[in-house]
Amino acid sequence: MSFVQNSNNQINFNDSIFNLTDRELRTLEKSWAKPFAEKIFSNIDEKPFSVLYSDKASRPNTPVNVIIGALILKEMLRDTDDELMETLMFDVRYQYALNTTSFEEQPLSDRTLSRFRERCILYETETGIDLIKDCITGLSAEIAEVMGIRKNLNRMDSMMIAANIKKLSRLELLYTCVANLVNFMQKKEDNIPEGLEHYCEADDLNKVIYHMRSENTDDKIKSVIEDASLLLHKCKGEYDDSSEYQLLIRVINEQTTEDTDGNLQLKSKDDKTLNSSILQNPSDPDATFRIKAGKEHRGYVANLVETVDENGSIITGYSYEQNIHSDSAFLKESLDSLAGTEEDEITLVTDGAYGGTENIELAKENHINLVTTNMQGRKANDIHADFIFSEDGKKVLECAGGQTPITNKFNPKTEQCRITLDKDKCNQCPYKDQCNPKFYKTKTALIISWKSTERAKQQRSMKSEEFKEHAKFRNGVESLPSTLRRKYQSDKMPVRGKLKTKLFFGFKVAALNFQKLLNFMNSSDSCTLKTEIC
Repeated sequence: MSFVQNSNNQINFNDSIFNLTDRELRTLEKSWAKPFAEKIFSNIDEKPFSVLYSDKASRPNTPVNVIIGALILKEMLRDTDDELMETLMFDVRYQYALNTTSFEEQPLSDRTLSRFRERCILYETETGIDLIKDCITGLSAEIAEVMGIRKNLNRMDSMMIAANIKKLSRLELLYTCVANLVNFMQKKEDNIPEGLEHYCEADDLNKVIYHMRSENTDDKIKSVIEDASLLLHKCKGEYDDSSEYQLLIRVINEQTTEDTDGNLQLKSKDDKTLNSSILQNPSDPDATFRIKAGKEHRGYVANLVETVDENGSIITGYSYEQNIHSDSAFLKESLDSLAGTEEDEITLVTDGAYGGTENIELAKENHINLVTTNMQGRKANDIHADFIFSEDGKKVLECAGGQTPITNKFNPKTEQCRITLDKDKCNQCPYKDQCNPKFYKTKTALIISWKSTERAKQQRSMKSEEFKEHAKFRNGVESLPSTLRRKYQSDKMPVRGKLKTKLFFGFKVAALNFQKLLNFMNSSDSCTLKTEIC
């Protein structure tokens, strides 16, 4: 299949909108279809997707902008793939939005969307380039321009995304991995090791896990591990390329250890190697485990950047990773795309998880004013804010009382300075009790770091009225996770795996952005559009 750009932008005499009455046409133009066609569909750049298709002369591809537009509509109107196909054939609003009213037959089939998703995921797996994210962030920039939103003021927050998997006990996890490989061997019509045939029975899971109450759970686990060991020995070399075999190897390596005789033994629950990245469920090998705010989460985490001004707000950037990815790491990865200039600095308001001295300095280098609304860790001594350090943070130039240290010794391991000061001057200093230096015969000593000084300055800034306004402003970003969960079902995606769920999440972001555009147009005095996507 070769790549051809969609050039069907002209209305012809066979266009279905000519069959509409004047009243129907007026209603169509007042619906969401017209702004979607003009502001979204027309701005979808097809060229980056040419890499998904052959450069040889062959049957042309389904128009990429129609596919992407349809996938955004699917999330906006909460359709399934089948519902989308049916509605596109009979609903003129869909056809008008996707500019297909002049098509003799609608260009999408039941497999068009799934094959397009597969191409995008395969390309990202091979190259690391997320074409869908690039497309959606490009559309976000176009929407921001239409709404007149400047990028000077931004807020950032993350949200947990639940994987569509069941929480498994260790017995269930081991059993499922063994059963999956045995069933795969049966499909291949290979000889199943003697005694393992029961794993192919439909109700065997219930028998082993729930019905055999008389048997101790530890004994059941031991039996399953023995079966796993037998399978690994038989399948080695022959099934190396199968995911079932690789997942069994993974779960055995993570959950067991060898004793002195070479037998596999289940690890203790307290074993430190049982970390958050271990396999949670073979149905979704990418999902990880995390406890946040006292709740258990299995799956992924999304990071959202919302740009705001008096005209409204728009999600201008997003990232998607396993849920063990930290907010601090998200911030560092987003700095390049958010960077301002010396003349036009960007303000980014976040919660305390994105903070830290290192992140603040990195943000400054990118002309970003990072404002965190709370702080993690211990509070710094307030008086430390009045100490003056050299630019490299390795020397104290002046203490809070105005003294120049007699000596200054920097410890590179702790990144702290040990300074000595004049004892008589310290005795007369009004800040003596706050600094609390150690007194010796002729001098005093104090250990202080540049980081504690910066932290103390940040604590002081948090008491200002400007900071209180920033804190109120940041709270607005909390509505995004709520909307994405409640309206766009981000925790109930019909796919599993990091790349697949990320693709679906991206289209949910695009749908939410379009709703924000509609809200802006509805509230505009110069526009008569009154519509809501339900």
